[in-house]
Amino acid sequence: MSSKRCIIIPAFNEEKQIASVIEGIRRYSSADIVVIDDGSVDRTCERAKSAGVFVIRHPFNMGAGVAIQTGFKYASENHYDFLLQIDGDGQHHPAHIPDLFSMIENKKYDLVIGSRFLKNSKYKTGVLKSVGIRLFRKIVMIITGEPITDPTSGYRCMNQNVFQYFTTDSFPWDYPDADIIIDLHRMGFKIAELPVTMAHNPEGRSMHRGIFKITYYLFNVFLSIFVVLLRKKSRL
Repeated sequence: MSSKRCIIIPAFNEEKQIASVIEGIRRYSSADIVVIDDGSVDRTCERAKSAGVFVIRHPFNMGAGVAIQTGFKYASENHYDFLLQIDGDGQHHPAHIPDLFSMIENKKYDLVIGSRFLKNSKYKTGVLKSVGIRLFRKIVMIITGEPITDPTSGYRCMNQNVFQYFTTDSFPWDYPDADIIIDLHRMGFKIAELPVTMAHNPEGRSMHRGIFKITYYLFNVFLSIFVVLLRKKSRL
């Protein structure tokens, strides 16, 4: 029996990009595609349905973490073996989907992160975001010993054990970034990175733009890491 693959696309107000993101994925994968519309106020849901994919719609905006976890719960309830998570704004190039699935299906790793900073990447971020990424990269290295270069990447592929683990209440509702990498490492999961091509949001939008949003983001991830470290370390 062949393995079941699922690609989830968390999306919020992505009516301009969602159809092209779905079209791009189909060029590289025949996996089932699920869009989680996190309470968009535009036509994201209609555009995704018109593109012929299954859509789960939140009644209102609940946050990126909740949208992602909705996808994990759907994949778990429908007995998928492997799951890939990709953003709905077109920043993640879909050409890397086959390699991400391949690294997971070879059973050497449980989670593979698409990294925009591995090898000779020319991707540039703003000063504050760059500081945040470097800071979390250092924290992940100190706690886990893993040289993760892109702890905030939302381009990830994982096996069933990982996304089932993430269906619990401990999964962060807002920013699942460095905190979940540390959590998985403490639980004994194996993590790797794959160099990928990423672009900036074509509309110039970012969930980490502005001093207030970045401060709020840093505080929440730090708090989440602290809570993770308070939990009993285990090996699955």
